[in-house]
Formats: sequence, C-alpha cells, structure tokens
Amino acid sequence: MRIGARLALAAVPLSMTLLLPAAAWAWPDSGSGDPFTMTTYKVSCRSSTVRVTLRNQTRQLARFDLRADSSSVATGSIPARKAITRHVKVRSGSSVEIEAYSVDPPRADTLIDSTRVRNDCPWGHHHDRLPFTGPPVDLMAKLATAGGLVLTGGIVWWYGSLWPRSGRPSLDDHLVRLSRPRH
Repeated sequence: MRIGARLALAAVPLSMTLLLPAAAWAWPDSGSGDPFTMTTYKVSCRSSTVRVTLRNQTRQLARFDLRADSSSVATGSIPARKAITRHVKVRSGSSVEIEAYSVDPPRADTLIDSTRVRNDCPWGHHHDRLPFTGPPVDLMAKLATAGGLVLTGGIVWWYGSLWPRSGRPSLDDHLVRLSRPRH
C-alpha cells in the first residue's frame, strides 16, 4: 500500500469527528433545572434499610414521590433550600429500584433520579464478623503435610532396617565372586 493511501485511511476517523456533534449525553446533568436531587447511601445491615436524601435546589417548595420498585414509599414536600431523609426497606439478598419523582399537580410526575440498591449484608445476627465455617485451610494443609512427612519417614526407616540384610553377602562379596575365574 502506498503512503498516500495509508494517510487517506488514517484521515477518515479524524474527518468523522468533525461531522459528528460535539456532545451527545444520554442523561441531562443534575443542574438542568430539576427541583431537587436524590442521594442514596449504603444499606444499613442492622435495619435492612437504605437512607435516601432528597435536597431541594430551588427557592420554593418542591413536592416529591419516592418509589421503590414502582410502589410509593414516601410522599411529601421539601422546604426551599432544605433536605429531607427517608429510609427505604430492602430485604436481605435482594435489590430495589429507588426512584424519585417530582410531583406537580397540573403536569404528570417527572422522574428526577433513579438507582438500584442491593442488600448484600450477611445473614444472621453477627454483622461484625464472619460465620465460623471450619478450621482454616492453611492449618489443614500444614497438618496434611506433616502427616505425609511422618509417614514417609516411617517407610524409609522400615526399608532401611531391611536393606542390606545381614544374612546375605554384600554386593562387594558378590562382585568379588563373579570376578574370580572358575576352574
């Protein structure tokens, strides 16, 4: 391939960037005029709830509807430039889609933010330590290795007591007999 053809092929992706729009965002940013923002925190393992904070960004009262898996959990209003906190129940081992809607009576509810929260807390009453599942694996490996060494040592000791046998002639005696000429 000639150098000119290579340069032309390299210029194709660069020229495509000039033809495409500069910014194509899937979601509008939070400063796009939404009356409030939603922040979710980590699931509390003791209560199996997640804390959701709704913060009003405007100078007027904002009405909201908080939903978990499309069913309403909390409704109300947020005072101007204030924040409120609600707790949403999440069963152990499951996840919930939490959605915050702006409720304005003349218009339909507007989705402000949504997030999926998973409760992966350990089951049982001891949330600060892991459950006992048996002795550690490295201890069992050390014990198996020690047992194998003892067994191997015993086999070597037993075999050492059998060989060379004291009642038989040694290898040197056998070789000397073979090397003598027979008459």
